[in-house]
Amino acid sequence: MSAEARLAELGIELPNAPKPMGVYKPVVISGNMAYLSGHGPLRDNGKLITGRLGLDLDVEAGFEAARVTGLCMLATLKAELGSLDKVKRLVKLLGLVRSTDSFDQQPAVINGCSELFRDVFGEDAGVAARSAIGTNALPGTIAVEIEAIFEVEP
Repeated sequence: MSAEARLAELGIELPNAPKPMGVYKPVVISGNMAYLSGHGPLRDNGKLITGRLGLDLDVEAGFEAARVTGLCMLATLKAELGSLDKVKRLVKLLGLVRSTDSFDQQPAVINGCSELFRDVFGEDAGVAARSAIGTNALPGTIAVEIEAIFEVEP
């Protein structure tokens, strides 16, 4: 089943692709690779999910922030490619989680994005090499920032 068909089957409507908040491109395609810049958890209403995991947010809230970030990433990718069916596979995912020093559940938080991509692209093409890292600060106090590398059809 195609990624676009999976989105429909899952009842997922992508938000509008977020606009850059600085001097960078949201996605750069080089050859058959698409490099997505770091995305944050921007809701449909234009508000960011902010807070620190282990202080203001629990794992469930962080998981949701990562899922919202993943939806924004898919919207960016679709805007660039025209269709998510042009994605061959997710290659690498890097997730940053704004958290306290004692919080150690960063992988569980980033699963919000990883599970979304698995559901959309399938078990093989949607699961990648991944890092989930805790950090003390992210722009605008966002809860998570995620970037990715996809292999795409030229």
